[in-house]
Formats: sequence, C-alpha cells, structure tokens
Amino acid sequence: MSRFRQTKKSVREILASREWESRLEELNQWAPGQLVGPLFSLRLDRDQDVRWRTARAFGLVAKRMADAGMEKARVLMRTFMWYMNEESGNLGWGVPEAMAEAMVQDERLADEFASILASYIFCDDECDGNYLDHPELRRGVFWALGRLSQERPKYVRPHARFLVPALSDADASNRGLAAWTLGILQYEEAREALGMLTEDAGQLQLFRNGQVEDCTVGGLALEAMQRME
Repeated sequence: MSRFRQTKKSVREILASREWESRLEELNQWAPGQLVGPLFSLRLDRDQDVRWRTARAFGLVAKRMADAGMEKARVLMRTFMWYMNEESGNLGWGVPEAMAEAMVQDERLADEFASILASYIFCDDECDGNYLDHPELRRGVFWALGRLSQERPKYVRPHARFLVPALSDADASNRGLAAWTLGILQYEEAREALGMLTEDAGQLQLFRNGQVEDCTVGGLALEAMQRME
C-alpha cells in the first residue's frame, strides 16, 4: 500500500472514531504536508461525519503550517481558493468549511482571508466579487461564515450585510445557515427579515458542537432573534 493510501486509511480511522475529537492530536504523528492530500480526498468521503470532521482536521493542519512559517499556510489557503474558482470545475465541496476552520485556528489567516471567504456570497447588481451561482456550494460558505463568527466575529461582522439577502434564498439550507450566522453576529439590521422566517418549515442539517443536527429554517430564525434580545 502506498504511503498516501496508508495515511488516508489511518486518518480516516481517527476521524470515523466515536472519540474523534480526543484523537485529533494523533494527527501530529504526520508532517502537515503529508496530511494535505489525504484530507482533500476525505472531504468527499461517503460518510458525512467524516466529511465534517475533515474540515476540523484541516484547521489543525493549517495552524501547524502557520506556526512553522506563514507562507506554507498561505499556499494551503490559496489552494482552497483555487478549488473554489470556476477553473477547478466546481470542486469546492468541503473547502469553505476547511477555510473557516483554518481561520478559527489561526487569527493571522483570518485577517488575510476572511474577506475572500465572504466574497463567495457577495452579489450586487452586476454580481461583482466571487459569487457562487451553485446554491449547494454556497451552503458551505454560509456555514463557514457562521463557524468563523462563533470564534472570531470581528472578521465576519463587516460582511454581515451580504448575509441578509440569503434569508430569501430559494435554498432552505442557505436561508437557515444565513439566519444562524446573523444570530451569532447579533446583526440587528436583519431582525425584521428574520421575523418573517420564524414559520419557515424548510429543513436543513447543521454541524455544530461536534455533531450534525436536524433543524428548520424557522427554528434557526427564532434562535437568531432570541440572541438579539
């Protein structure tokens, strides 16, 4: 078995474990560069729990890279960005989530790349910025902004206004994730729009506190409004 396949198999075993969070330190047995390829593969794993946990692992890898020398971490972030552009063939599944976890782990990366993450949902009359037309790819960005807001809200708050239009997105997941993020940010300007969503029965899944939860758009909108009280 090749080194890549063996590393991927071992990393997947860690991430699939019931005790995955306590086992993340086992990733330190590999150099950060050895983990990048296997993690890019595991972000597409058949098991959604493994996919979500891969994002967390990517954050830890990015932190180790940044501590060793920022340029290696920047290269990883630029690689994420390449996966998000049209030339990649829309291979961005799981990438915004990994970008967020990297910025959660290292504030220097948040300072440099948070505005780029937000640019994927920014659309004015001419759709300026890096707006993603694919609604399912945008889901990852909305979740990523919410995750970053949990730990480093100052890097997301300047872009909160771009989240408000998503409250009327045709995609229920995007509506719900935008509401969740706006609640974390306590963005008062969204209160009226959130109030119009409290009866929205659209369903989605939300990964938080280390597990996937079944939610409704209305429930997340109400939760967001309660945060503003």
